[in-house]
Amino acid sequence: MAELTKVSTDNAPKAIGPYSQAIVCGNMVFTSGQIPINPESGNVEETTIEGQAEQVMKNLGAVLVAAGSGFEKAVKTTCFLADMGDFAAFNAVYAKYFTTNPARSCVAVKTLPKNVLVEVEVIAVL
Repeated sequence: MAELTKVSTDNAPKAIGPYSQAIVCGNMVFTSGQIPINPESGNVEETTIEGQAEQVMKNLGAVLVAAGSGFEKAVKTTCFLADMGDFAAFNAVYAKYFTTNPARSCVAVKTLPKNVLVEVEVIAVL
């Protein structure tokens, strides 16, 4: 079995439960879902889908870098939206970061932690 390594960075929100920001397994990194918490304040500061999506991408970027990867190495994302009406606005932000067009699932969910509008998780190569 491949060795599992926990990833942790102060540049993304701390894990507040029984999970890690990400796990490296072999040459792959699996991130936990990131929500739009500003890691400096510990608060959700943005109220629009665009602002929250930008913060999520900053958080994901920090976790990916800490793991030794980056957006350009993403192979699969899973995106959770509180309202599918935000799909186009979310995509506009998403497309700025995931320029290699990884495989993706995007679903609307009833409620996200802290009642945020978006959460994204990533699988990437190192």
